[in-house]
Amino acid sequence: MEVQWLLVVHLLITLLVVVSFLFGQWPIFQGTFVERIHYFLTFGLYDYSLWLVGFVFGSRGKDAFHTVENYCCERPNPILQIIYLAIIGATYYISINSSFKYIPGHYVGNIHKYMSFLAVGVGVILFLLTSFSDPGTITIKNVSQYLAAYPYDDIIYSEKQCSTCKFPRPARAKHCSICDRCVARFDHHCGWMNNCIGEKNTRYFMAFLFWHFFLCLYGTVLLGFILAGRLKKRRVIYILTEYYGLPNSFSSLFPHVTQWLLASHNTEIILMMFMLVVSLLLLGFFGYHAQLCLTNTTTNETFKWQDYLSWRRKLNEAKASSAALKASMSMMKNGESKPTESKWRAFFRRSPLQNEAVVKNNMYDKGVFSNIYEIVHPLSERSSFHRTKMS
Repeated sequence: MEVQWLLVVHLLITLLVVVSFLFGQWPIFQGTFVERIHYFLTFGLYDYSLWLVGFVFGSRGKDAFHTVENYCCERPNPILQIIYLAIIGATYYISINSSFKYIPGHYVGNIHKYMSFLAVGVGVILFLLTSFSDPGTITIKNVSQYLAAYPYDDIIYSEKQCSTCKFPRPARAKHCSICDRCVARFDHHCGWMNNCIGEKNTRYFMAFLFWHFFLCLYGTVLLGFILAGRLKKRRVIYILTEYYGLPNSFSSLFPHVTQWLLASHNTEIILMMFMLVVSLLLLGFFGYHAQLCLTNTTTNETFKWQDYLSWRRKLNEAKASSAALKASMSMMKNGESKPTESKWRAFFRRSPLQNEAVVKNNMYDKGVFSNIYEIVHPLSERSSFHRTKMS
């Protein structure tokens, strides 16, 4: 029973931390302990750690802390790559030691020993492809082709020179301060890959996300069938109903079956919960990036569009307020009075601030199929790209 409650508490704490970290800033959690946990994880933990280091080791400790921070966050480094390989290696090793002895089982065939190895191998290959492939580095030799391939929309992109690379920066590109290079169709810098995600390796990144979601889901389902086979082989349901006289119903058997599983196969249960949580996180991350790919938008551009649309709304509100003020002053000057309006009509009347809708006009969105094709077959890998000459 102690192991059972420890696992339940561990799962609840894990879910609370994950939800707080990812969604704690949402308005629904405003003023709650979830928002406070989110603030602690994103800001407070850093501040307290820095204060503690300074208190114990003084200014030299703070300098060392900032040096480590600069290396981990501002420079290319393989730390998260090593952590990824350690996680996937340890998870697979524990799975082999704890569960492979039950394969083949009642519901699981021997082929899954080899399929699981193949699935992990494909995941590692996709990780290496994303990590070490060129994201679409822009150089003085190919900048003219990229300028032609990605025209400026004069909304969120306009003609501008990269202050570091000293050549015109094509639309949709960005200079990564960590990698110190301009990347075409820049999405974001991924610490897990120690690489930028850009025009040429977005396809590998998407495949990596989807495959690891599938890998975690496959591992969860496989372990579930292994445990179901153990229940069948040990005749747990039969013993509970025939020898202990429990009713053959889900509500009666579930607590006792769960207790037996936690006592006999707690390692498999922990692995299942871990892979289930990770699979849900990967599914959400993949869904977010899939939506961006379908609309031919990057993560970097979502922030640019948010800033632009917010500015346009404020501009429209200012124009509407100015027009309303001028109209009121004109009426007062002419001695006119505004006709009375029923409260019912005023309630449903559209606000003058909403008359001009703010529309996101993304010229790079060419339709779902063209957008997907651009991810699978980037512009820089097409023959037309290399034939382009800028006058």
